[in-house]
Amino acid sequence: MPSKHPLAIPKKPQGIVTRGKTARNRLRQVDNFLLLYEPDMITRPDDSLFVDLGYGAEAFTTLETAERFRRLNPGLRILGVEIEPERVAAGLPYADERTFFRLGGFNVPLLAGESVRGMRAFNVLRQYSEAEVTPAWEQMARYVQPGGLLIEGTSNPTGAIWAANLLRRVPEGWHKEALVFFTNFHLGFDPLEFQTILPKNYIHRMVPGEQIFEFFSAWKAAVAETSPVQTWGLRQWFAASAHALARRGYRINLRRKWLSKGWMIWEQPA
Repeated sequence: MPSKHPLAIPKKPQGIVTRGKTARNRLRQVDNFLLLYEPDMITRPDDSLFVDLGYGAEAFTTLETAERFRRLNPGLRILGVEIEPERVAAGLPYADERTFFRLGGFNVPLLAGESVRGMRAFNVLRQYSEAEVTPAWEQMARYVQPGGLLIEGTSNPTGAIWAANLLRRVPEGWHKEALVFFTNFHLGFDPLEFQTILPKNYIHRMVPGEQIFEFFSAWKAAVAETSPVQTWGLRQWFAASAHALARRGYRINLRRKWLSKGWMIWEQPA
């Protein structure tokens, strides 16, 4: 059985110490999205790990994810990774034969024979420069099995809204499968709210001529066009704006199971 002790990993963690502050259940809807989007990643029968990279000053995001995912796969092994030794030490009392806490960074601290089926890195890269995003992705790709997923993005402090890159492991590295937006509508519905929590590779590109700027311009126009629908509720308005975006040529997943729950998936070309 792999050791639970972080010193079993003789690597210098790659990255910087982040603020590490988070609220309980902040990432609940990120987990719920993965459970609905890629249940086969959770249930695959091998012994590979799901990695919570940068879980913060306390271990509860990793523990919450373990509880949710193990409803589908009771034997799933979960690894929480942090760059600060004190945070790892605080997590170790919660470790068991399926839950591990180790010192590490973008160079994920795996033991011999271990591999990764999927990874979440939330509210981590937002604190880096844009130039550091691609190298961090490339480093993380080294540990993920073919076909595995990385969900990497940013939420507001409560998790009421978030935006995330969804990356699929392919032979060349990562394929950008989608940019996903979520809202629970507690803040109402306004695309401007999402601009403030865009992942790092987009946040500085909200300028004319950039793809993300054009997307938001189209989304704002779609929201204005469908504004009468808000009479029926914010969820209906959100869904109507997604359909209007699709009519403008954007590859939006229009399945009701996503839009009715507050997820909009902007699919990227294969």
